[in-house]
Amino acid sequence: MTLLQFPADRRTADVKRCAEALLRLHGEQANHFWRSEMAGFAQALRAQGVAEDEISRQAGLFMHAVQMQLQGICIDDGTSAVAG
Repeated sequence: MTLLQFPADRRTADVKRCAEALLRLHGEQANHFWRSEMAGFAQALRAQGVAEDEISRQAGLFMHAVQMQLQGICIDDGTSAVAG
């Protein structure tokens, strides 16, 4: 029996949690948070026997979903992601 992974980009609670954390963190703290999240993400999938190329694909989907969530938050707040 093949077990299909729930699409990472549809894990809305995790997407929102990461986006909100990244809004609060800056510089090295944000970098460390994101790297830690992605390492845990990959480790959990590996433990379930997911192939490396699927882990990469799911990580890309998750990263894109977090970026879209960040954009949505910034637009809702009336701020610009490119503003310094």
